[in-house]
Amino acid sequence: MLLAVIGAVLGFAGGGAAWVLVHLIELITNAALFHELSAEGHPLAELDTGPWLFVAAIVGGLVISMLAKWSPVIRGHGIPEAMEAVLTKQSRIAPRTAVAKPISAAIAIGTGAPFGAEGPIIVTGGSVGSLLGQLIPVTPSERKILLAAGAAAGMSATFGAPLAAVVLAIELLLFEFSVRAFVPLVVASSIAGGMHSLLFDDGPLFRVPAHDFAGLDVLPAFVLLGVACGVLAIVISRGLFVVEDLYRRLPVREFWHPAIGAAGFATVGLFVPRALGVGYDVIGDVLGGRLAVATAAGLAIGKLLAWWLALGSGTSGGTLAPILLISSAFGTVIGAALNDVLPGPDVALGAFAIVAMAATFGAATQATFAAIVFVFELTRDYEVILPLMLASVVADLVYSAVNEDSLMTEKLRRRGLRIGRHYGVDPFAGTPVAHIMTTAVDTLPADATVGEARGRFAAGGHGAYPLVDDRRLVGIIARGDILRGSWADREPLVDHATRDVVTVHPGDSAQHALRIMVDEHVEHVPVVDCTELVGICTRTDLLKVRRRQLDLERRQHGVTRIRRDGRRRSTVTEASP
Repeated sequence: MLLAVIGAVLGFAGGGAAWVLVHLIELITNAALFHELSAEGHPLAELDTGPWLFVAAIVGGLVISMLAKWSPVIRGHGIPEAMEAVLTKQSRIAPRTAVAKPISAAIAIGTGAPFGAEGPIIVTGGSVGSLLGQLIPVTPSERKILLAAGAAAGMSATFGAPLAAVVLAIELLLFEFSVRAFVPLVVASSIAGGMHSLLFDDGPLFRVPAHDFAGLDVLPAFVLLGVACGVLAIVISRGLFVVEDLYRRLPVREFWHPAIGAAGFATVGLFVPRALGVGYDVIGDVLGGRLAVATAAGLAIGKLLAWWLALGSGTSGGTLAPILLISSAFGTVIGAALNDVLPGPDVALGAFAIVAMAATFGAATQATFAAIVFVFELTRDYEVILPLMLASVVADLVYSAVNEDSLMTEKLRRRGLRIGRHYGVDPFAGTPVAHIMTTAVDTLPADATVGEARGRFAAGGHGAYPLVDDRRLVGIIARGDILRGSWADREPLVDHATRDVVTVHPGDSAQHALRIMVDEHVEHVPVVDCTELVGICTRTDLLKVRRRQLDLERRQHGVTRIRRDGRRRSTVTEASP
């Protein structure tokens, strides 16, 4: 309940932050590029390119470098840094990030950088959630949930995509799927979505013409599109990695990299002005089929080059909007080619563009489900669901077969962190102690002497022995107790044993036993039913849980085998060695 209430606060905060960021971007864009003080948006196709574009871009890059000295985490699109905070810093993000990230992103985009607002607003919302989690007494796991809820609120308020915001937070930030995380996440995202309707347009972000392309006869074309989008995602990610590496090899300080990147994307902007800035209006033109195929191809190349040069320099910006524009234009080009070579009815080019957005973004970020839901919410075009799902998973397969890292995890791998993609039930939580405990327990009688215990330990064996009186647990003695003690051999052992023994019940979970071992700094936990000793759980026993989980990943024989007489018979599956 507490997390849900804080999630509601984050929902309102995310809406306010999104409104401020969007209008700050428009204000800086008009001042830096159109030389007017206004918050009314202008399409960059109207931009009069010239030397002033270079001045604005380079000055913006230098300002961002100075902000990065105050808050280094603002460099890049920010999601890897949020993931790193969750994994290594107990979800603690410096409060200054909530201020520096949106300002730096607004400056970058406002001076022409080819970014979107999604990365900065996710980091900003996550920073606010982390800050509340540091002010309020919560656990690190609960702070992680608040960070993810703040990030989801920011994304939901910016794009009006509350469901996609929840899925993206689960896939990239939470690293868990549980009720305690899902409830505050949904609360924050829902309220932020309502704030989007209040502060921005209530309709979809991209309005597309009506399409009819959900039949089986056209799905093969979208399978081929998925393959092409998987290849495009590989090119996008590996190209960015190469550009980042080239920047690291430059014989100048990192401080100057954003200014160099600014000069690079400004040069691209001289030839393709619509490749600069956020580009939502251009994406709408592509989806609506209002651009010629050759124009779409040039736009895709220009946006990709500008984005590589800008983001690779370590400036502040996002990944989502650039990839959506690049992939939608790419989908238009591939769709035109497929319509020419494949038999059957032609499919609207806007349909290929929509599907390509989800397939490419999902593959490049390895957040395929989030991408599917996100593009659906941005267009609210239900007819797109079938080809969207199919092409997205095909693109994911192509990308995963070649690339180990996604756009979000490559930086983390270089820092020594490897992120898996598997979400499942905690095997320790679902395994009773009774299934793993050792039932044949070596014990000492309650009337044993210290000398008898010394002899038992000297002979090797275990590190501790329970003391029992007719199966009733009365204490436990550890090897360390005997080694440290200077007791006479004839003294009763029970006088020196630990009488207040921490125990577990056979029905308790292995997770509970593990928690006791960690909290109490013990290696053996007796298992009792009432007061009767029925087993003991050790660290070795806990490894049985992990071994059983690994066994589930071993390939098994088929369910049928051929008998010698040529007939088939059923067999029990066996694990391969």
